[in-house]
Amino acid sequence: MPILELTSRERSDLRSAAHPLRPVVLIGDNGLTEAVLKEIDLALTSHGLIKVRAGGDDREAREAMLSTICETLSCAPVHHLGKTLILFRPLAGNIKPPVLAALEPERPAKRRASEPHTPKKLAAEGKTLAKRPRRSETEEPKPKTRFVPQDQLNKNGKPMRPSNKKTATGSHGIPRRAGSALSLRAGARSGTSRKSSPKR
Repeated sequence: MPILELTSRERSDLRSAAHPLRPVVLIGDNGLTEAVLKEIDLALTSHGLIKVRAGGDDREAREAMLSTICETLSCAPVHHLGKTLILFRPLAGNIKPPVLAALEPERPAKRRASEPHTPKKLAAEGKTLAKRPRRSETEEPKPKTRFVPQDQLNKNGKPMRPSNKKTATGSHGIPRRAGSALSLRAGARSGTSRKSSPKR
């Protein structure tokens, strides 16, 4: 049977999903026997994602066991860390095991922009909102009319805009002096200079 291929993203997701799992099959000193293969097949059929604990100190022997298991049972090798082997085979009828399905958030069904929005309470009852007729279809908009005195109209007959130019008088109506406050304090306007007081 062919070995199941996984993408790196799927392998990473499966590795994180298998983190809390404990080994369900232990391979002892007798190695990979028919009984052990049958037990691994049974665990893969019921769980989809399992950990297998392999005995022995030889890493090459464990890698050979992993490849033999994957070829015989048509499953995917997810990870081989020390004496622990992580195996995955999709469950019958499911693409992903329930462990992975629980990790992914459910995506709500998206509605098209052209479809009207239906509140949840109405959708639960099987009702929809009736479309309201547009305002432009039912009645024509009224023209905006505003009374403006004749002296406030410009040469085109439209209302004059407020000016941004500053006038000589401030907003309080008092005319401004020619000199600045700093020059007034220094006595520049009156033409007198400050007399220096003698040092004591």
